[in-house]
Amino acid sequence: MRIYLCDDERQILQDMAGKVRGMQPGSRVRCFERSGELWAALQAERCDVLCLDIDMPEMSGLELAAKMEELAVRPLLIFVTSHDELVYDSLKFHPFGFVRKAYFAEEMEKLLEDCAEELGSRERHFFFQSGAERVRLSLQEILYFESDGNYVKLFARAGEPYRFRDTLYSLEAALSGDGFIRIHKGFLVNQRAVRVLRGNEAELENGTCLPIGKSYVQETRSRLMRYMETWGR
Repeated sequence: MRIYLCDDERQILQDMAGKVRGMQPGSRVRCFERSGELWAALQAERCDVLCLDIDMPEMSGLELAAKMEELAVRPLLIFVTSHDELVYDSLKFHPFGFVRKAYFAEEMEKLLEDCAEELGSRERHFFFQSGAERVRLSLQEILYFESDGNYVKLFARAGEPYRFRDTLYSLEAALSGDGFIRIHKGFLVNQRAVRVLRGNEAELENGTCLPIGKSYVQETRSRLMRYMETWGR
């Protein structure tokens, strides 16, 4: 993994970097004391995991998190802070997790293991035949599947939907272990794409709202809430 750490206090930054290298010896770790320098690096090369102090001069961690929407591929964002009162303000940036500076070693090790697992899952792909095309998509690109008679429509983060011959039943069996949840007889959703649960509907990151079927409500809410709590620590 490529792990970036940013904190304006040099000694704390060096201490954190030493601990991270010990936890993930095969990873590349870079340190930044200035958020402006970090932002330049993020634009120049891919970063997998970003450990970011919330309270910094020049550009706060929250301001930098807002700018990350401009990146083609966003890193997994971990806020590191000694100010618990700032955590609520950071939730709108959908961080992968939080670490308290006072408990950095205890909390960071498991979180980095979770990051490695998440990044590994992003490498998995879904193959299907759509018309004359043989298509290969990363699972993270897929938002949801919709039943369409004897066919299925696949909606991805970019481009027009694909249509191919299959059933949601078989797709659910194949992809449930990769975080895809049947929320309705007509929809199979990537849990990573769900932004808000509201009543009997799920709002996705692109603003699409999908219904949650009555017979799927309990399981859907249980799995999605568990996922959100796990990755939104």
